Amino acid sequence: MTMTQSLFPSTQHDAEIEFWPDVEHLVIEDEAPVDNFLSAKLQRLLVEILYSSWASLGMTRPFVADADIGIFGSVSQPPIVPDVFVSLDVEAPQDFRQKKNRTYLVWEFGKSPDVVVEIVSNREGNELGRKLGDYGRLGVAYYVVFDPLQQLGDELLRVFGLREGQYVALAEPWLEQVGLGLTLWEGEFEGVRTTWLRWCDREGNLLPTGSERAAQAEAKAERLAARLRELGVDPEK
Repeated sequence: MTMTQSLFPSTQHDAEIEFWPDVEHLVIEDEAPVDNFLSAKLQRLLVEILYSSWASLGMTRPFVADADIGIFGSVSQPPIVPDVFVSLDVEAPQDFRQKKNRTYLVWEFGKSPDVVVEIVSNREGNELGRKLGDYGRLGVAYYVVFDPLQQLGDELLRVFGLREGQYVALAEPWLEQVGLGLTLWEGEFEGVRTTWLRWCDREGNLLPTGSERAAQAEAKAERLAARLRELGVDPEK
């Protein structure tokens, strides 16, 4: 394995060769399934909303969000695989034929994710123990634990912020550094009605999914058409 003198490329213009870690031996795709249907739906909801609503929030910072992707902090350590992660000020690679572009290598992106979300499905994940330390050492700014089946106690949602290398519980689920909040929502998604974890703005307003945004636009158009008819105007013309 070719080791690197630094995890990040040299800024010196006269550097002849930049050495990067060899990642060919890393296992980045083991084809392991997600925990259950609920976890899979929760992951899709959290990721889809960001891509559907980001621009409408006036957010211009590039980002990458995904589910069940390995986060490698080192070539010598196994990855951490959060249920959902969000990383700001980075861009997704385009050439997925290269192995290094098919997973999250911290040294390639130049930073750790800003937010990770763990969805508890049993008591084996150690979300409030080992993973707290793992994500803290990785430097993830916000660690979110959603416990929809209440495997770990009565609290459905726990949100932690990194302070001087240690996680502390946040009084409010507002992630200041990324400009996003989290809230619990009773509603229906993909035909299932239950309590969901969703993104929100500072005032607690839900960030809509793509289908919700389309429905809102359709309802607005229908109201406008009705008003035009009241004024004697055919909206079709």
